[in-house]
Amino acid sequence: MQKFPFKAALSLTAFSAAMLIASAPAEAREITAAVATGFTTLDPWDAVDNLSRAVSRSFYESLYTFDKDLKPVPQLAESYEVSKDGLTYTFRLRQGVKFHDGTEFTADAVKMNFDRGMNPDSKLTRRTFFKFVDRVEVVDPYTVRIVLKTPTAGFIQRLANGTAGMICPSLLKRATTKQVTAYEACGTGPYTLKRFSPAEELYAVKFPNYRVPGLPKFDAIRWVPVTENSTRAMMLQTGEAQFISPVPNEQFLPLSKSGKLTLQKTPSVVTRYLSMNETKKPFDDIRVREAVSLAINRKALVKVAYNGFAVPSTGYLPTQIEGGVDFGEFPYDPKRARELLKEAGFPQGFKTTIWSAYNDGKTVKTLQFLQQQLAQVGIHAETKALEAGQRTVIYGAKTPEESQHQLYLIGWTNSAAEPDWGLRPLLDSRSCPPVLNNDSYYKNPKVDALFDEAIRETNAEKRVELYHEIQKLVNADKPWAPLVFEMVTAGTAKELKNFTVLPDGGFDFYSAEWKE
Repeated sequence: MQKFPFKAALSLTAFSAAMLIASAPAEAREITAAVATGFTTLDPWDAVDNLSRAVSRSFYESLYTFDKDLKPVPQLAESYEVSKDGLTYTFRLRQGVKFHDGTEFTADAVKMNFDRGMNPDSKLTRRTFFKFVDRVEVVDPYTVRIVLKTPTAGFIQRLANGTAGMICPSLLKRATTKQVTAYEACGTGPYTLKRFSPAEELYAVKFPNYRVPGLPKFDAIRWVPVTENSTRAMMLQTGEAQFISPVPNEQFLPLSKSGKLTLQKTPSVVTRYLSMNETKKPFDDIRVREAVSLAINRKALVKVAYNGFAVPSTGYLPTQIEGGVDFGEFPYDPKRARELLKEAGFPQGFKTTIWSAYNDGKTVKTLQFLQQQLAQVGIHAETKALEAGQRTVIYGAKTPEESQHQLYLIGWTNSAAEPDWGLRPLLDSRSCPPVLNNDSYYKNPKVDALFDEAIRETNAEKRVELYHEIQKLVNADKPWAPLVFEMVTAGTAKELKNFTVLPDGGFDFYSAEWKE
């Protein structure tokens, strides 16, 4: 058995918050955090959006979590051992940890959570995230064994991303439907749930029996969805909120000049790209796909749509992810794009559509920019920013023939911070909708085989080589045009310390405190 002991016990991660309710800031015991969208659920096993998983860390902890650099560190586990064949992980759990209902956290709770999370009958949206897990076995009250179907690189990273939050067994026993865990919360985290309205407020209060002495340092965190950018920024300026994320790009510089605020800007693991549906003509022709990529000036896109809060993509994985290939800046060459279209039989260009997965202001600007760029090489596109319900036309498709989109503006947050989850859901032919997010319907049998080989490879150097090969093959096939890697932003009252935004868009707030 190869053993991985961890002793840096208090490096913890979680989520955003800030609003001051005290008369004197120095006495602040309650903070308000304003975020950009509403919440979908409190259940991390069922949250399709990163924000909901992020705020659920107010209540839920996992065996492992991420530090500020997205490196996995222990949380409810103390250490783990992995067998030589890479199939069996044995975790030693922390002792004396209490759930919010007063019961003790033990290996039985770990098994109950995973059994529920992997059960197809549960219909939890994040079930596929751990589909490689075969079974969970209780060794003793503080030792649990997780057996995998195949060796899976990045397993610890997946444990750390917040999906596998440990829910109280008492709540799970009552959870006859997903609605129960969507609106109720009971975990081991630093806060307990007082009230919750998905579009209005998540109010969490201090858990007095939290396992880390002295934490949390606030009596309450109030999470408030504020979709209007200017309103969110104003709340920070007036002190109605002590934390906001994201900061509106156009207001970042003015706010940073205030002596009362602290602004944060962090390179993220969020990539934006233009997917091309290879089952729809003319995007089945690689010359057309390459022409689309060559028609886009990514440096100009960063200025026009992102106000500089992004960098042009240099590959298919953000640079922080181990195993990413840096291809350099993707070229902007409209002349060559027109030549390729002529070679492909479109000397006068053609008409198409660009749909977007989002309808916020930044995305609308991106759509308009892409429309103008493509028009310059003869590709005339109608644009449509989809609402959440409309996206089912893409992800509800059961066959490529049922898909309706042609060009699709989309993004991906690599919440596991490892190469497989950054590539496989988007580029494996077995990940086409409705399974996952290969919305280009890209299919390369060699790429599929390399995905299977890479995730089973236990040698880190060999695994990186395999992911490099995958990315080089994908870049040659050009199923989509990488656009930008975004930056994540946040703003805090100057007195609010240790409340930060992370590269995955989540928040580190467990040790947040108020200091004059």
